Amino acid sequence: MIQVIFVAFCLVFMIWALVANRLKPGLILLTCVVMMLCAGILQPKECLEGFSNKGMITVGLLFLVSEGVRRSGLLEQLILSILPQKRTTVTRANAQLLPAIAALSAFLNNTPVVVIFAPIIKNWARKVGLSHTKFLIPLSYATILGGICTLIGTSTNLVVDGLIQDSGREGMGMFEIGKVGIIICLVGLLYLIFYSHCLLPDNRETETEDAEDKYKAEGIHAVEIVLRSRFPGLGKSLSEFDFYRHYGATVHSIRRGGSLLRGDWMNMPLENHDTLMLGTDDKFVQTYQESSAFLISSYDTDSYPLDHSKRYLAVLLLVFMVVGATIGELPAVRALVPGFRFDMFFFVCLTTVIMAWTKIFNPRKYSEYISWDVLVTIACAFAISKGMQNSGFADQIADLIIACADVIGQTHHGPYAMMAILFLITNLFTELITNNAAAALSFPLALAVAEKLGVDPMPFFICICIAASAAFSTPIGYQTNLLVQGIGGYRFTDYVKVGLPLNIIVFLISIFVIPMIWPIR
Repeated sequence: MIQVIFVAFCLVFMIWALVANRLKPGLILLTCVVMMLCAGILQPKECLEGFSNKGMITVGLLFLVSEGVRRSGLLEQLILSILPQKRTTVTRANAQLLPAIAALSAFLNNTPVVVIFAPIIKNWARKVGLSHTKFLIPLSYATILGGICTLIGTSTNLVVDGLIQDSGREGMGMFEIGKVGIIICLVGLLYLIFYSHCLLPDNRETETEDAEDKYKAEGIHAVEIVLRSRFPGLGKSLSEFDFYRHYGATVHSIRRGGSLLRGDWMNMPLENHDTLMLGTDDKFVQTYQESSAFLISSYDTDSYPLDHSKRYLAVLLLVFMVVGATIGELPAVRALVPGFRFDMFFFVCLTTVIMAWTKIFNPRKYSEYISWDVLVTIACAFAISKGMQNSGFADQIADLIIACADVIGQTHHGPYAMMAILFLITNLFTELITNNAAAALSFPLALAVAEKLGVDPMPFFICICIAASAAFSTPIGYQTNLLVQGIGGYRFTDYVKVGLPLNIIVFLISIFVIPMIWPIR
């Protein structure tokens, strides 16, 4: 019981530190792991197992694959070919745009998709006379919906898959989660296409196009950043904090809470989540793309052109990776080479090495394209999940979930009630902390519930995959939501109006469809 209480204390501390943003998530989770190590709940080997997990390494390599595809420039060409070039309606434009965005996000990291497409869509909307605010939140949501359709669509799925394999079970195939994910994606897209524009605002006073045009004429890059809690100038005005001296960029404007600051904004104290429009050179993004002080929400992407042969090679390699991993999971292929797995890990390794040697991404700077904090977070999340199981904490919470389900649903609807409780717990975690940590915290709970009931745990694992990604109701629930907030000038309430119904849609589909596809028996 003492270990259970100690683990509960560690988790409360971790959640508080993540919400308060005291340190980077990776260091906060590492602190939690060390606390469990000191208490004897984790052994040194268990602390390190996450760093050798195939799921974690696959996430790291996918950062490089996404960078290679991004540098190809074909994403920009694709989006420009999809967007209508004549007068159109919001519904018709979203119907052309959002399915393509979701399809891309099923195989690429969400963040570069949003960073590339958001400024292009904003400029296009201005040219055709539509409000860009009708498109940017749907853009973010479409990338999230696309991510739940495949194993590699989001790092959360790979984290859960790694935990499943660590528990001695067969992992998920490339499109296993897509059995329910595609249904959720299609319904979610229909909601966004036909109804979201009714809830979204028209353009607010956030336009900085004149500045962007001026920068382009002068050969300067326009970059937008979103300040984080560790930005050293918070609480100070730009008159007090010399932004150019610190970062080599000139601040053109500031947006706060969806509104452009007017008047003497140079003497207004900077606040967390402020969006700054900068004029800078092409080295800024390379230098500060992994900064803990701010997120780079949009920038010019045409400063890293590849020749035509490499552009198409990058896309062919992406197709090769996805098709190869899908075919490699077929029973007939496994039977041909027993003892060897042609899985996603194998093909992402092969694709990354080919991209490096063909210089589709800069091999001398490959470490700059990887979000190391995400990898440390994932590795430590594996250890924390193990600590929850070792201490008995997961069993205690599982008993509580089963008891609540019995009270709510009685005997016949008990499985649905348990699915609903697990979904809500995971979804709450993902709105407060990182989605990967949310999945890792919920995994041992799902496993313990299944073991106590003597049923297949797969439906519960699928449930936490979906719930950990379904962060629509706040701008801070998912990084892409925060990125479009500054570009679109959105307010917190805009996310609640559009995102809460989508959260409910995903919740209802999940708890009723998942048990139909993966029966709880």
